[in-house]
Amino acid sequence: MSSLAIDNIGLLVTNDPALGEGPLGKRRDCSLVFEDGVVVAVGAAGALADEALDAGGRCVIPGFVDSHTHLVFAGDRAAEFAARMAGAEYEAGGIRVTAEATRGAGAETLRELARQRREEGLRAGITHVEIKSGYGLETEAERRCCEVAAELTDDVTFLGAHVLPAEFRADPDAYVELVRGPMLDACAPFCRWIDAFCEVGAFDADQCRAVLEAGRSAGLGLRLHGNQLGQGPGVGLAVELGAASVDHCTYLGPADVEALGGGETVATFLPATDFSTRQPYPPAREVLAAGATVALATNTNPGSSNTTSMGFCIALAVREMEMTVDEALWAATAGGAAALRRADLGRISPGARADAVVLDALSPVDFVYRPGVPIVAQTFVGGELRWSAAPI
Repeated sequence: MSSLAIDNIGLLVTNDPALGEGPLGKRRDCSLVFEDGVVVAVGAAGALADEALDAGGRCVIPGFVDSHTHLVFAGDRAAEFAARMAGAEYEAGGIRVTAEATRGAGAETLRELARQRREEGLRAGITHVEIKSGYGLETEAERRCCEVAAELTDDVTFLGAHVLPAEFRADPDAYVELVRGPMLDACAPFCRWIDAFCEVGAFDADQCRAVLEAGRSAGLGLRLHGNQLGQGPGVGLAVELGAASVDHCTYLGPADVEALGGGETVATFLPATDFSTRQPYPPAREVLAAGATVALATNTNPGSSNTTSMGFCIALAVREMEMTVDEALWAATAGGAAALRRADLGRISPGARADAVVLDALSPVDFVYRPGVPIVAQTFVGGELRWSAAPI
């Protein structure tokens, strides 16, 4: 086993209150040590190891945990985005455009496109991703997407219930039965989770319940898209079923906020989507005040959030959702880990996976203070350097 010390850290965010100051467990003038892919020590500067990296007084944070992405897809929807910027409203039906392109792409094409997006995320400090299917909408294409996703992460989500494909418009119940039957059987071996889009223009609460319960019977954990385009039953259904996360949460009524505060379901906000679709931003302060756990994710996809920048999401959460920088950083790291039920991610403390990001900055505030500026200097995943802005 070899060890690596990152030394001379000006500010270390651990997300472990036992290791430092406040909820983020902040430490100054310190070092951390990785060994065999995990964090083994956080302590004073000058730690010894087989290899050493001098952080030069810069800030180190836990790697971002992106708990909601759609990295596996083909095609482009830039024209749709341009039309929306010119005043057209966002509609979930655009998903079918991507499904047509994805169905026509071979596994190698999808693999290379997804790999490129994952590499882009590493440059932005994303050390772990969840990846959904949902752009195949037929059994073999969904299976292919899940297989490609499983090569990039162990948090793959089957999202056959993303939108109704054109060939089933006259018989939506038949498509739901396909999703919860043969399609689920084909995809489940590659997946840890199942998801559904509970929304007008997608699937109603009864259809989503049927899909999620079938997934649970197949041994998959539950996730749900809810309350993106308007108030609806999504949040309540997710909490009732004990889903790990309900994502979007753009339109929330008092009952939704109360349910999130009283349940174990994480509210995952996707502010880059609201930016792209010109929807309102989620009422983060109300959800936090209710005591709910909150995550931030990029929702990387071609139609409503074509970005892999968690820094951008943090800036939006602070500027538009009135979260503090510390709250937004926690949501993008430990919050994402909570949404994936991962105790090994989202923190820099002994026993955690050795995921860390060295910033070319003295503080995470620069994600908001210098929006759009690339401040990630190095990204470590499992103790290995996966990306560096310059040779070290």
